[in-house]
This record gives sequence, C-alpha cells and structure tokens, in this order.
Amino acid sequence: MSPILLSLLLACGGPSPTAGPSAAETTLTARELAQVMSLSPLPERPPSPSNRVADNADAAALGLALFFDVRLSSNGAVSCATCHQPARHYTDGERVAKGVAVGKRNTPTLLGGMYSSWQFWDGRADTIWSQALGPIESPLEHNLDRVRVAHHVFNHYKAPYEALFGPMPPLDDRARFPEFGRPNPGEPQGPDHLQWTAMSEADQRAVNEVFANVGKVMEAFQRTLTPQPSNFDRYVAAVRAGDATGGGHLSPQAEAGLKLFVGEASCVLCHNGPNLADDAFHSLGLPTTPSEGLDMGRAVGARRVLTAEFNCAGPYSDTTDCPELRYLNPEFPDFILAFKTPSLRHVAQTAPYMHDGRFQTLDEVLNFYSTLPGEPPLGHRELTLKPLKLNDSEIAALTAFLESLSAPSPEASPPSPS
Repeated sequence: MSPILLSLLLACGGPSPTAGPSAAETTLTARELAQVMSLSPLPERPPSPSNRVADNADAAALGLALFFDVRLSSNGAVSCATCHQPARHYTDGERVAKGVAVGKRNTPTLLGGMYSSWQFWDGRADTIWSQALGPIESPLEHNLDRVRVAHHVFNHYKAPYEALFGPMPPLDDRARFPEFGRPNPGEPQGPDHLQWTAMSEADQRAVNEVFANVGKVMEAFQRTLTPQPSNFDRYVAAVRAGDATGGGHLSPQAEAGLKLFVGEASCVLCHNGPNLADDAFHSLGLPTTPSEGLDMGRAVGARRVLTAEFNCAGPYSDTTDCPELRYLNPEFPDFILAFKTPSLRHVAQTAPYMHDGRFQTLDEVLNFYSTLPGEPPLGHRELTLKPLKLNDSEIAALTAFLESLSAPSPEASPPSPS
C-alpha cells in the first residue's frame, strides 16, 4: 500500500493496514501532507513594479547580450556568465566567485531569483536590476565603472537601447562625458571619483539612467530563468490529481527524506513555499577562523540596501511603493552574521554550499545540521536550529529527496554577432 494512501486512511480514521517497516518510515501524516502540497508548484512570475521593462521580450534580448559581454569588465575577460554559467545551472562550481579578482562569497544561482525580495547573500539589493549593477563596479568582479558602461552601450547597443528607453545622452561629447568615472567617496582623490565629480549633475543623472537601464534589461533576461519542473513537482502534481502513489516520481528513499524534511528534521521551517526558501536571513553559527575575519552578513546588507542609490525607492525606480524597504529595521539584532536562505530548487546541481562555499557536498551540509558544532562569535545561532542527530540512513534519505529537486535549466547562449 502507498505511504500516502496509508496516511490518508489513518487521518480519516480508516482501518490500520499491516505495513512493512519501509512503508511505515515514509508515512505522511495529514499535516505533513499539507506541508508537502504547499511546496509545489511554483506560481507565475511575480511582478517587478520598479522595472517597467521587466517582462519585455526585447529588453530580455538586450539583457541576454549584455549578460555574455566580456567587454563589460576591466580585463575584457569577465562577463556575468563567467560566474553564472548556464551549463552549471547559473553558478560556477567554485568555492567563492572568481572575477577580475577572487571574491569572498559563493556564487548563488540565478534560477528563480524573481521569487525573492532580496538579492545577494546579505540582501543588499532589493531588486534583480539593482543587484545586476553591483558586480559591474565591484573591484573583485567586473571592475568597471558606470561611465564606461554607458559608453559601451552607446557604441554597441544604441539602437536596441533607444527602442526601449528613448534617445541616449550625447555620450560622444567628451567635453561632457569623460572616458570613465563613477562616484567613489571612499577614495575622493581617486581618478574615478574625480572624473565623476567634474561632470554636471544633469550629466551624472543621465549616465545613472543608462546604468540603471542596463540593470533593468539584465533583470528582464534573468526573469526568463524560471526553475523547471522536477521529479518532486511531478510527484506533488500526481498526488494532487488523485494518484496516491505520486506517479512513482519519488523513490522510497526520497519519500523517506521528504517525510524527514517536512517532519522531524523541520527543514521546512526555513525552506518553505514553492521556492523552498523563506526569503529571510538566519545565522547558522558556522565556525570561523581568524584569518577569514567576520562576515557580518545581513547586519551590513540591511543598512546598505536602505541607502542604495539604485534601490526600489530611489530616483531610478519605476515605482514609489516599496513596502519591503519601508518596514525594514536595519538594527534588528538577529541580522548579525545572518545570511539569506537559499532556494533548494536545483540544490544538488549547484554545489558548493553556504555563503562561503565551505561545503562541497550535501552530505557535509546535512552532517553540519546534524551536529551544529561550535557557537557563533557574535550574536546567536538561529533559535529554531537544534542538532538533528541524523543517522546515515536518514542523511541518505534527505539527500535523495534533495536530489529529486533537480531539473534541466533554461538554456542561454551568447547571441550571434551582428
């Protein structure tokens, strides 16, 4: 007898059938079954009010071209696709990102990013379009500046840009628009900042408009990267349609892992909803070493997003209604050493894991949650976390369930040269 059917009989007060140990281990209670049903399917893409071209096909095509363009880097060798590789499910397989230099955090997948209110591990961006701009000016990633970006769009993408946004500023007027420049108040005598401050405020705003629109077309492309249905999604669809076996889409071991996920292991407390993420930030109490220093995570990210030049409430946004920012308290003490809960969709395909890429396998991740070694050096560990004390068969079962969340990724490749 199917474990799902067994649970329904028990929940409805039906006779208790004789079942072997394997069936009993994967019996879902009515409450667990309701939790499972809440995890699939993914809904339609949520709107992006701050980006009026978010779902424009021409904007997505321009964003695709820019996504693969290595000329948007100081060394001419780094594009967005360098770290977000389609063949690797829009990650890079590295412990930490490697752009123009080596970063400090793991590259998260871009798949399903539109289902999250916050971007980056620390949530320092509140839209995908503002997130897309950060790496371009990061000295560790693309190491470029917004004036160079504007010139590049003017020289190579002017026609598709103007079809979307109207006339570009006269960037060929070098008396008004220098070769490079960006605001960098941390280095007020640096060449980037000096070139930027020599421009008029109107011309600075014109460059910022182009830069923001680059982010917006990149968001339009990234919004096409929707996670595809997995075996788990097919299992849920079959159960919802009345097939108590789940269509055979999960192995008995994966079903046992699913029961742990929504039951005793309580993974669903943070990895909930169809995106399998709670859109929140938690301190896991990961051990640190003096050489690595402390990454304060959301404690810094929350302050940064509130003052970000290109946030939802800023002058380059296409909306003024930004409730997530309005109710954000950057002084929330639980933000210390906290990082964003990642979606578990495609998780078996996007190793390594954690914000710093410290775990190479799902087994390592599950062993960490099983023991929760050490204590965070500041603040406290997420209060809902308790050592799971998993045995080897339970770790194998959870791994099998997590592997059932795998699926093909939407393909993307550089456009053919015109």
